[in-house]
Amino acid sequence: MRNFVRLVRELFSYYPVKLPVQIFMILFCAAINTAPSVFIQKIIAIIELSDANTSWIDIRSGVISLLGVLGGFYVLSLLGAVLVGQIGAETTQGVLLRLRRKMFDQMQTLPLKFFDSNPHGDIMSRYTNDVDSIRQMVSQAMPQMLTALTTVIVILGIMLYFSVWLTLVTLGGIAVMFAVTKKVGGRSARNFRAQQKFTGKLEGFAEEIMNGQKVVKVFCREDECTEDFERINTELFTESEKANKRANTLGPILNNIGNILYVVTALAGGILIIAGVPNLSISGLPMSISVAIPFLNMTKQFAMNINQLSMHLNAIIQGLAGTGRIFALTDSQPEVDEGRAEAGDSASGSIEFQGVDFGYSDDVRVLHGITLTAKPGQKTALVGSTGAGKTTIANLIPRFYDVQAGEILYDGRNIREFRKASLRKKLGIVLQDTNLFTGTVLENIRYGNLEASDDECVAAARLVGADEFIARLPEGYATHLAGNGSNLSQGQRQLIAIARAAVANPEVMILDEATSSIDTRTESLVQRGMDALMRGRTVFVIAHRLSTVRDADLILVMEHGEIIERGTHSELMAQRGQYYRLYTGAFELS
Repeated sequence: MRNFVRLVRELFSYYPVKLPVQIFMILFCAAINTAPSVFIQKIIAIIELSDANTSWIDIRSGVISLLGVLGGFYVLSLLGAVLVGQIGAETTQGVLLRLRRKMFDQMQTLPLKFFDSNPHGDIMSRYTNDVDSIRQMVSQAMPQMLTALTTVIVILGIMLYFSVWLTLVTLGGIAVMFAVTKKVGGRSARNFRAQQKFTGKLEGFAEEIMNGQKVVKVFCREDECTEDFERINTELFTESEKANKRANTLGPILNNIGNILYVVTALAGGILIIAGVPNLSISGLPMSISVAIPFLNMTKQFAMNINQLSMHLNAIIQGLAGTGRIFALTDSQPEVDEGRAEAGDSASGSIEFQGVDFGYSDDVRVLHGITLTAKPGQKTALVGSTGAGKTTIANLIPRFYDVQAGEILYDGRNIREFRKASLRKKLGIVLQDTNLFTGTVLENIRYGNLEASDDECVAAARLVGADEFIARLPEGYATHLAGNGSNLSQGQRQLIAIARAAVANPEVMILDEATSSIDTRTESLVQRGMDALMRGRTVFVIAHRLSTVRDADLILVMEHGEIIERGTHSELMAQRGQYYRLYTGAFELS
């Protein structure tokens, strides 16, 4: 209920004028649609009260005048329905537009931890399945439920106006319908919520397998993937089947209760007329055919709208389940940025770690007492086995994560003092896993600096040795890339990522296995460009290929989250410690 109230508030905040107009027109049309019962009663009363002295002309005139008024009501209803449809189309799509925009804007503020702990396919499911469930709820279920509810209320008032006795008979049947709806509908609601959950889970699994399809095929895990998919798909099928079976059972049950109620009301009306029971009503009309016959029509209409309420309840439940998942995303805690200072243009880019401890969770630390200093123009290399903490250090400098103890200084100031955006603009990062976006090669390079000119982007590509292969592409720098640059080799994609960092012209460069996907020949060509790119900058290089860090000014050897050795290549080789064993192959990197 809380999500429903919140969603309604959102809707009114988006359309404070059009939405009330739409609701008023829905109520107006629903009220008009109940008019036939009143007019039927009056027409039957004219005929019932006529006698031999009543002329056919008078009867015809009275009936025609009533039919004319009724026709006028229907014309108004038609115009109202057209207006409701036009406004509804705009408000529904507008709501979806704003919700998706709100979700995406919020997603840009979330920390990396959110994406590490939530499957990407499940996040995508909120943009597709959950948004679509809201579309169905807003465009169909809610207007039709409002129509049905209005019709029920108006008809109940007309019923009481005509006959309290027959109204009580009708309400008895409606009580049975509500009891059935509560029992069957309550169970289907739980299944519909589970259906939304497993839909997101299935999409998350499918997205994961598509991204890892090469790994699946290399290790011949097609059968295992099929089994896992079948298990999740079966869970989704089971919950969907239960939900829809119960929802589909509810309609026929309520329809038949309505038919039985129609018969019971007809019998009750006949008995009251034959027995001459005084009618209890607001109108004061006696119990007669002119009251009983319209009442039967109202009973049918009443039961039909109660059925409509129960049937659209399932769509409301699905929509609210989707609403809850969307609000869970929009309510997620954004990335905390308590910094206020700006990293000015005069920044030199020195980085210092002072006794830094860090863990991705509070109870498990992956870095212990890290202390290091990296100065402008200095190349600092981080080496060690997988899981030693090298990449974690690279993630702490741009504040993708914050330390639990100690501090990191940028030009002598704690990086927490700087706005994250300001700090990150001073950093250039090239990761082992490259990400290219749909667009041209030039646009992907310019992503590092949106204000860079075409010439500056080309110069950056030449600097890192990417210009040669780009010139051989079908359309050169205008070649369109899609699917994360799937039409390029891994090394070519990496070169574009390095050029993207170069065009940003940062004070600090972080290269996390940046040349790992480049062959030895290409690496020698790129290294000259990389040396030019690093000149005058503070550089961190993370590498498993130790030959690439021989010229580093400082090499830090890490193990189990600690720095166990530090020095230049020659100094560390002379120590004949862990670095010596790694370099000579006496101890292989795991």
